[in-house]
Amino acid sequence: MSKDPAFALPRTASRACLAWLARPAWLARPAWLACLALAMSPLPAAAAPQAPAAPQAPAEPFSFSGQAAKDARDAQAAAAERAATLERLTSVPCEPRLKSQKIMLLIGERDNTRWITTQKRYGPLFRIIDGKLRALGLATYTPEEIKASVAQAELDAYFKNDPDAALAASKRLGAPYILRGSITNRAGLNPVVAVHDVSVNVDLALVGANGRLISQVSSHADAYSSPDTLETALALMRDQADLMVAQLYSDYCRAGASIR
Repeated sequence: MSKDPAFALPRTASRACLAWLARPAWLARPAWLACLALAMSPLPAAAAPQAPAAPQAPAEPFSFSGQAAKDARDAQAAAAERAATLERLTSVPCEPRLKSQKIMLLIGERDNTRWITTQKRYGPLFRIIDGKLRALGLATYTPEEIKASVAQAELDAYFKNDPDAALAASKRLGAPYILRGSITNRAGLNPVVAVHDVSVNVDLALVGANGRLISQVSSHADAYSSPDTLETALALMRDQADLMVAQLYSDYCRAGASIR
């Protein structure tokens, strides 16, 4: 290798570069330049030491009593919110003339391709909804009055959305308002857990004898213990009828100025 000081290799050069420089100077000079550039390039800076992670607070051990207390607080909060909602909806002023107008409650269940409208079938459901209406001071027709005045054929036509049937039914009783309760469902065998499940919707629609919609509310429930849709609807109404009827009442009374 040349003794020329110009070929002195910086101490940081690699052994590979030294091998290249062992060649004749006219061959090694380009390699020497490349090795010199490599040797002069700065070394990568050492990674700055990272501060140790802050110690995490140990997770609180699960406690059945603690979970029970949390569940109790959540239940109290939900009950308070429900009570406040009921108070707000039922405190709406309602004109005496509206409370004296009788409401005809009709209930039907959609079963695959047909409506089941035999009112006797829905006796327990009728009593729950009717009781909530009367508790708010609204007037209703009894099942006996409805049966004596409205033919079954008219009920069938009404739930098939026949407006003439609705008008005929209300005229027979002289009912200015109809509260239509519609039950729709989906029932079957759950393929995942191999048990019967039922999905039920209950819709309540308050309409005038002329078909004008005044208020509409709905509620939903799922059940996994029984394929009986009517039983599920009944349990749903026991739990939700007060809120649903309170909303109907509020809408009905608020609309009083325009209802004649």
